[in-house]
Amino acid sequence: MNESEIQNLRDKVKELATESIDKSQPYSWFETLYQQAAKDPNKVPWAKLKPHPELSIWLGNQSVVQGEKSALVIGCGLGDDAEALQAFGYNVTAFDVSPTAIAWCLERFPNSQVNYQVADLFELPENWLSAFDLVYECRNIQALPIHVRNAEGIEVRSLAISVVTSLVKLGGKLLVITRTRPSDSLPEGPPWGLSSEELEEFVNLGLTKIGDRAFLDEREIPHTSRLFTRIPIL
Repeated sequence: MNESEIQNLRDKVKELATESIDKSQPYSWFETLYQQAAKDPNKVPWAKLKPHPELSIWLGNQSVVQGEKSALVIGCGLGDDAEALQAFGYNVTAFDVSPTAIAWCLERFPNSQVNYQVADLFELPENWLSAFDLVYECRNIQALPIHVRNAEGIEVRSLAISVVTSLVKLGGKLLVITRTRPSDSLPEGPPWGLSSEELEEFVNLGLTKIGDRAFLDEREIPHTSRLFTRIPIL
């Protein structure tokens, strides 16, 4: 894709997201985008048809999984990260709010051992609570608008951070890959990077940070790959 086509795609994403926010449905635009893509990954801006480079770097520094270890991939998109974790030895559950995205995953990987499911981050099965050895959150929270509240008056980003944290079992890990932003910045989006205060919320909710790698993406935009764990209380 040339730069003009890329910019048109970004403009389309912003238009869809704005319409969803105006309807108080801040993440319904994902399904619309996947439907309109009509199985063309070039029309899904985050679909690279390969694992995220930072996930590959992280896996390259890990020992191969031994025994039964579970992993949950949040907002799995077209499935490449989920497949990479499965190949590494995890028993992977991967979900997306978009039924079209999940159908696309199943078509791309018809023999996959990944448990692909349609699910809403804010309405997850109760048996997922504190259930996973690894929770993988890559660029989903950053797609939620800043300072937008749900019907109960809770900011959706803070709620998302709380839900993601709650999925990590004792001794388990959370890997977060996200765009970052200065604390006093309110950029146009999506995406809207996470501030240092938002990233600290994972710690305030009971996790311990054990790794932090800052990096720039292909557009020289600041990101972080941050690893947390839930340490059992002795």
